[in-house]
Amino acid sequence: MSGTPLPLKRRAPIRPARVLLHVFLAGTALAWLAPLLWAVFSALRPYSETSTKGYVSWPDKLSLDNFTNAFQQSDMLHYFGNTLLIAVPAVLLTLFLSSCVAFYVSRFDFRLNLALLLVFTAGNLLPQQVIITPLYRLYLLTDLPGITMSGKLYDSALGLVLIHVAFQSGFCAFVLSNYMRSLPHELTEAALVDGASVWRLYWQITLPLCKPAMAALATLLSIWIYNDFFWALVLISTGENMPITSALNNLSGQYFTDPNLVAAGALLTAIPTLIVYFVLQRQFVSGLTLGSNKG
Repeated sequence: MSGTPLPLKRRAPIRPARVLLHVFLAGTALAWLAPLLWAVFSALRPYSETSTKGYVSWPDKLSLDNFTNAFQQSDMLHYFGNTLLIAVPAVLLTLFLSSCVAFYVSRFDFRLNLALLLVFTAGNLLPQQVIITPLYRLYLLTDLPGITMSGKLYDSALGLVLIHVAFQSGFCAFVLSNYMRSLPHELTEAALVDGASVWRLYWQITLPLCKPAMAALATLLSIWIYNDFFWALVLISTGENMPITSALNNLSGQYFTDPNLVAAGALLTAIPTLIVYFVLQRQFVSGLTLGSNKG
């Protein structure tokens, strides 16, 4: 008994619109990657060569000398430690406080829950430059003897942690509250019937279900806080207390700046953010696509 041959699958015809779409996406990807690739190309070349032949030229020598010199001259390890001292507490505090607010306004019904969420979210609508002067004076007038090295909130890592928590909590509370509203209310009702406290309902039942959203927010917060230069410039005066974004200033001389060395230093400062993204990549993508298949 001979078997009947399976019908061959016909390929879908290639449509011009799809070709244009792929060309557009490839061009956009190259446009985004071009500055990064150019920075890598410049960082691998010595300045003596580019000053003679120009940047748009075929290289005679490629080496990692600029990366080594940038790491040593900028004292980058010290500034990495400063940034870690700021970013880790700021991210953890922001996620904890915003999740508490989101849990309260999304899992309990009361008259002012929407107004409370709007108060937290409205802080993100205020331009940071507007409050520079009053915030600067407030930090100078806040004395913290024995708590910070400077004795004030100004020129301290604590001051940067607090300002990041204040500005990022609104966005995180908004995102987490929307996600918590999608969780079944039967979980809350069943836990309350079983005698669970509000803290247990938050910590052991609701929060574990929010891991994808928390991971996505942790990735974004780590990148935003790590790359911050504005608040560090305003609220820090001592060079040794600056975060990593200011370490590049140590590579610029008063009369001469090596652009290749600065490019190497900029690439080195980007490594921690790439590590954070690749470690949390799966949770980050799943957190961004939450609710995409819900009607």
